[in-house]
Amino acid sequence: MAEQDRGAGGNDRRVVDLGDGRFARASIELKVDNKSRRIRAYLRWSDKGRSAAVYVGEVDHETRAENLVKAWDMARDQGLLVDLQSFASRESWASSPATRAVMRGNRSRDTRPERILRSAVYALGLRYRVAFPPMSGLRRTADMVFTRAKVAVFVDGCYWHGCPEHYRPARKNSDFWKKKIESNQERDRQTQALLQEEGWSVIRVWEHEDVDVAAARIAETVRNRGDVSIPTPENRERLD
Repeated sequence: MAEQDRGAGGNDRRVVDLGDGRFARASIELKVDNKSRRIRAYLRWSDKGRSAAVYVGEVDHETRAENLVKAWDMARDQGLLVDLQSFASRESWASSPATRAVMRGNRSRDTRPERILRSAVYALGLRYRVAFPPMSGLRRTADMVFTRAKVAVFVDGCYWHGCPEHYRPARKNSDFWKKKIESNQERDRQTQALLQEEGWSVIRVWEHEDVDVAAARIAETVRNRGDVSIPTPENRERLD
């Protein structure tokens, strides 16, 4: 894999975040379309024995080495990669067994705030996809997705996403946790920018927010985006 390492700029720059504190080393595959002769790049990795892939884009340099460099840069620009030092040792990304246990225990979906908010939104007559990727090719999921209205909802934990009201820096392993939170925040910004560029409305709800207020905000946004299938409060009263 020396060729992949050179293209990515190092072994520790070929890492994808699988969630739940798990990571995998990825590779770039270049495919030539037989008809157009265009070269398409795919980011590939393995998760529990199963192969996964994401289309990165087209490359058009003269040499394979140059195309690999370009493809890795594109994957990084799209937020598909994370940088981890010395990834060859799983011990490197967290400095103690206790830290690793916290990382593994962090649920990536179906948290209590998510379930409560989903129930409140459902009670307003809205229907949605759960833990669903809003865009094809975007290896990131939203907690609730309204595909017709193009609304993506993310429920953010106060600690893991650095809430300005409730986040308190860790006292132990502070450098590690600081970088982790900052990485999460940067990923949030990238995800929001990518979705908005494609015409999506992004709603972020802090776990401490009033659930009824948040649900009403979501319902209003979905209706304003033109999803006429969502009943208004007045219509719901008549139906009841």
